[in-house]
Amino acid sequence: MFCLLWLATAVVGGVNAVRGEAGVVELKNGAQVRGEILAERADRVVVDLGFTVLSVPREHIDRVRATDGAEAANGAEATEAGDLFRTAVNPVSLPVQANLERVGAAVVLVQSPTGLGSGFIVHPDGYVVTNHHVVAGETELSVTRFVREGAGLERVRHQRVRIVANDPTVDLALLRIEDVREGERFATVPLGDSLGLEEGQGVFAIGSPLGLDRTVSEGIVSSRNRLVDGLLYIQTTTQINPGNSGGPLFNLRGEVIGVNNMKAMAVGIEGLNFAIPASVLKNFLRNRDAFAFDPRNPNAGYRYNPPPRPVALPLVPSAADAGSAASAVITPAPR
Repeated sequence: MFCLLWLATAVVGGVNAVRGEAGVVELKNGAQVRGEILAERADRVVVDLGFTVLSVPREHIDRVRATDGAEAANGAEATEAGDLFRTAVNPVSLPVQANLERVGAAVVLVQSPTGLGSGFIVHPDGYVVTNHHVVAGETELSVTRFVREGAGLERVRHQRVRIVANDPTVDLALLRIEDVREGERFATVPLGDSLGLEEGQGVFAIGSPLGLDRTVSEGIVSSRNRLVDGLLYIQTTTQINPGNSGGPLFNLRGEVIGVNNMKAMAVGIEGLNFAIPASVLKNFLRNRDAFAFDPRNPNAGYRYNPPPRPVALPLVPSAADAGSAASAVITPAPR
């Protein structure tokens, strides 16, 4: 028994992954470069501005996205009005190291008085996805972001965090960071297509196992539809541990295709890790009003002690009933 614990040919000097479509390069300083994306590679993106070709260093780029027409041409899923997430804006696969530059800033640490887990930001207004079991029974939560400062990371902790929605059945929760400076917008990650996964394709995870910040692990998809306790999961060899719960599982395009939430643990068992598919996450986010968190509802996250059980105690008979039984069952008064 085991237990489940909660690109192509180069066109510009050494550049690969040719694209040749209109797009937008969003820079970390807030500026944008619009033009035809000639190519992407790990260290730069090449953009044709019409009158010149510009090579933008990867360290200055927040993200690269397709414009409206190009996104549809690439088969990217359209984002419906009211969605909290964006989809399929990274059409080029990159090595894990390069992916960290474009997705790492959106992965966070989620803490409560009794434990910690991981999460990721899906909307620039501070909406964070994590597992339900990371926040179940808690209302005092904090979220720590890791912001790149030179060669290191600056830890930015937010202590006003609200539970927006949660679904214990599929183990998902939506949080919102509320202590946000005016005009501040957060880095986000796109959600990918978990239905199109193939066994053997490369994936990677970012999280904080045992509180070890921004730990990266890499693996492959072992099965894209593994049935566990009546629910479908992505089975992967990507190593996860306690503290990875709620963190993202990425494909090599830097898109979230799953939410890490459990692994098989037993002596001699390795590499059996499971993630909630992105298709389930999208359904949860689109129907978040149905899962809205209400602290007045006893099923909405607070822990309640179980009701007291009947207690058998010895009963000493008085002189008037000396002939009665020597013991009886005393039950507490109704609550």
